[in-house]
Amino acid sequence: MNLRSNNQIKVEGGMASMTDLVFLLLIFFIIMSLMSNNTMTVDVPQDSELPQETKPINVTVVITEDNGYILKSGGKEDPPQVEFKDIVPQLNAAMDNSQDFTLRIEGHRLADYEAVFKVMAYADNQQWKPALAFKK
Repeated sequence: MNLRSNNQIKVEGGMASMTDLVFLLLIFFIIMSLMSNNTMTVDVPQDSELPQETKPINVTVVITEDNGYILKSGGKEDPPQVEFKDIVPQLNAAMDNSQDFTLRIEGHRLADYEAVFKVMAYADNQQWKPALAFKK
């Protein structure tokens, strides 16, 4: 006595519809990649020193390799290294005494980008003209 039914459900899926879907997605992504604009303009500072013949820049912020800040203003020879929050009042006073609103920023090659960007963002916020230089 055979109690099994002869109606068995086939579990196989149709692969034709799956390949159609893959080819449609492939065509979609190819067209989208061709239509997208892959170029982006980025302003990168040039690898040069500032010309000293033009106008002397009186105020300079030096970022050291351990992300400390040194403010050189006027004739001070060895100012102490401080944190960013401590240099802001000194920087404001030095820029108020300056005739030109150009701030020279010297960053050590091992300094973090964030340390340099803090000074650049603050100068931009105060509407000063930052001039980037680097120490070799």
